[in-house]
Amino acid sequence: MPRNSAARPRRALPAAERERRKRYLFATLVLCVVLAMIGGTLHVVELGSLRMADMRAKATYDLSEEHARIKAAGEMAMTLAARGQSGVAAYTSEEAGGLLTAEQWKEVESTVVIPAGAFLMGTDSVQSNDENRPQHRVELPAYRIDKYPVTNAQYARFVAATGHRPPSYWENGKIPAGQELHPVTLVSWYDAKAYAEWAGKRLPSEAEWEKAARGTDGRRWPWGDAMDPRRLNTYYNVGATTPVTAYPKGASPYGVMDMAGNVSEWTADEFLPYAGTDAPQDLFKAKAGVVSSAADRSLKVIDLITTEARYKVMRGGSWKSDPFSTATYHRNYSLPHYASDFYGFRCAQNVK
Repeated sequence: MPRNSAARPRRALPAAERERRKRYLFATLVLCVVLAMIGGTLHVVELGSLRMADMRAKATYDLSEEHARIKAAGEMAMTLAARGQSGVAAYTSEEAGGLLTAEQWKEVESTVVIPAGAFLMGTDSVQSNDENRPQHRVELPAYRIDKYPVTNAQYARFVAATGHRPPSYWENGKIPAGQELHPVTLVSWYDAKAYAEWAGKRLPSEAEWEKAARGTDGRRWPWGDAMDPRRLNTYYNVGATTPVTAYPKGASPYGVMDMAGNVSEWTADEFLPYAGTDAPQDLFKAKAGVVSSAADRSLKVIDLITTEARYKVMRGGSWKSDPFSTATYHRNYSLPHYASDFYGFRCAQNVK
């Protein structure tokens, strides 16, 4: 018997069946969401694992010794510059000049000419911090940059000549014994700027700093793309600053020294996003810690609030940094009136 080709009317589902199907559909949607969240979490964990594995591979000491290397957070000495000794000038200009030999003065005060031209700034690496992306081409005129970070001895001449406040770790205004060739630390951005002006120079822009550190081929460290702990002072492998001449094999393509590790160096620029970055805009807004109540104070709870201040860019990583922070493209930042035992600087000049 032939089938009836006319459309049969759809029979309405019982209310109980409709309710059962709704519950089934809802359960299916919930399961899909949960699976998506689990997948996302596993992806983040995997990225974190890769980053940690990369960092462990670049460690500059046996990680079994970590407990003996890591210092207490309070030892970072993140202090306001105003904590230093005011108006103490323990050296005369003659005494400060005698801290180094003529040959040493000539070396630490030498500069390197960086030729005009373009270079690759930043990185596209997904393992890098957001603020370091994207990689982009920057054109710069020729300029000079200090071959080394400013040393304690150089800063002593500045203090003797100007009466500027010496760093607070100089006991009674004197450099710790044997540290004349170590980079000066516990200097704020304002201290660094004052020194540069006294020396007839200026702080380098972060683009100038990065080009001097990596050259034009986009390398990750001054010497190339592979971490080599023999070429820098970082990750607590020493536990303090070292003389600026201690790592000759860490030279940049232009022969600029100590641009990875030892001290994190102030630059002239504010911490602003690169064009086309995917970094969150809130990252670039300076924050300040505020205690909201007596209870918070007793519990040492601090709220971070956005301020009108601007961070200044710091480059190069330090003797405390992890290996990622010593990459030529890595951007660190701090409020300009802060100082620390791993903050230093070098100067730059225009080429006339």
